[in-house]
Amino acid sequence: MSKKFIFFFIIIILLAIGFWYWHSQSYSKEILKLEILGPEKAALGENIEYIVKFKNNGNLRAEKPELFFEYPENSILESEPKIKKLSSEDLGGDIYPGEERTFKFQTRLLGKEAEAKIAKATLIFQPKGLNQRYELSTTFTTILEKILFNFTLDFPSTIEAGKNLTFRINYLSNIPYPLKDLTCQIQYPSDFEFKNSKPQALDQSQWNLPGLNEGEGGRIEVSGILRGESKEQKIFKAKIGIWEEDEFILLKEAVKGVEIVAPSLYIFQQINGNPQYIASSGNLLHYEIFFRNVGEEPLTDLVLISRLEGKGFDFYSLKALRGNFQLGDNSIIWEGKQIPKLQFLDVNEEGKIEFWIGLKTQWEMQSLADKNPEIRNKITISQAREEFSNKVTSVIKGEQQTFFEDKFFDNSGPYPLEPNKKTLFTVAWSVKNYYNDVNNVKMRAILPKEINFLGKIWPKENAGLTFDSLSREILWEAGDLPAGSGVLNEGKSCAFQLAIEPTEETAEKDILILNSAQISGDDQWTKTILNFNTSALKTEVK
Repeated sequence: MSKKFIFFFIIIILLAIGFWYWHSQSYSKEILKLEILGPEKAALGENIEYIVKFKNNGNLRAEKPELFFEYPENSILESEPKIKKLSSEDLGGDIYPGEERTFKFQTRLLGKEAEAKIAKATLIFQPKGLNQRYELSTTFTTILEKILFNFTLDFPSTIEAGKNLTFRINYLSNIPYPLKDLTCQIQYPSDFEFKNSKPQALDQSQWNLPGLNEGEGGRIEVSGILRGESKEQKIFKAKIGIWEEDEFILLKEAVKGVEIVAPSLYIFQQINGNPQYIASSGNLLHYEIFFRNVGEEPLTDLVLISRLEGKGFDFYSLKALRGNFQLGDNSIIWEGKQIPKLQFLDVNEEGKIEFWIGLKTQWEMQSLADKNPEIRNKITISQAREEFSNKVTSVIKGEQQTFFEDKFFDNSGPYPLEPNKKTLFTVAWSVKNYYNDVNNVKMRAILPKEINFLGKIWPKENAGLTFDSLSREILWEAGDLPAGSGVLNEGKSCAFQLAIEPTEETAEKDILILNSAQISGDDQWTKTILNFNTSALKTEVK
């Protein structure tokens, strides 16, 4: 046998041994089947379940298995990590030939309509007798079929250039799951000048919204000036979503356009001679509405409608000269047969109507939704529309009370008062605030010279109450009062102890024990200073 033949024979033997060893150490991943079962379509916020299923179709035991399940992006996870790991112990140990196991994972999906949500499962294991660990992966896609969330932009289809535009962003959740960390954002056209919004915007174009349960919604009202050329389309784009770990998850979008039209009427309003009038409870308001033909043709047979909105209006006090008032929709109508300028208004000509209405001295505040009140007048003349809004100040009130019995402090002495006998008593002050946030609230009163301030104050800490012995002024710096303080919740109060010893000369007379208290504060909504005076405190001597 030649050396060459022997050499080739040895090579063949070595290759056969190597192939046998490689084959003994190899393992087909197809032998172990891994799959995810779940819904192909789901609604936003719907509770869905993924089933991860694997089966050992081979002859070798899969040892030390580990399963990693990665939830779809933007899943709602109560306490689970985004990637959940199940150890070999969690999986029930080694996977024997022919054995099948399933594991369930539940979540809710967030995202926009028609978005694909992908779940992923990865199984890592080591076949018996082999030193290598193998990895299997599979995915499952769910499509967000429908978003049970209404989100709309509400404003007119046309507007005159340079006019005030007030529009509303309406939202309503029908998702069977509470939503939190909601944010609404809007993109304005370049020629829109933001004025204000209700609720107040963070940066003129973004609002953080309260949480919503199923069936709950809300509204954002935005006002501003829109400019542009005639027939130009201005596009507003709004979106609402949820912040999840510094990521904005889009839920719904709304897009709407408004067309700029050439003006034919200029409408102007003033109250009590002031176009920027700030109203207060109890005011009598004299409305004057001016309308001017700024078009190129005379206008005829015009009808002017003024619709008033606001809880503060006392509609029973309304007086409209030559106007017809309709209680219910709270509108006043003037026609050409009553106002000649409405019958015929020539180019550059101006007309005027007027009416009077009072504001209530006080109206009910049911919740913080009544905060920052306004009175509105929506005016329509032919196709021209204008809306005017005026802010209303808050109402602050205070009270001072006397207590001769033990309250806050131990009082002593006779009551009714007796000449030449000392009586210790307590005065309590309280303040409340209705409609707007009011800062820097102070209450002060002058103490008569016959009364002594004893220096006892309640509460002992941070009362903010001082007494000036020279001016005899008692000053209480109550600080800031949010809207509804003392109305929707407990207000602020303090107390102090005084002493009096009547003389024979004061017998059978009313004694002034504390002058009227003056209350002041800075209204944060109207940027005005509010004032209120209490009654003086008096008592009798036996």
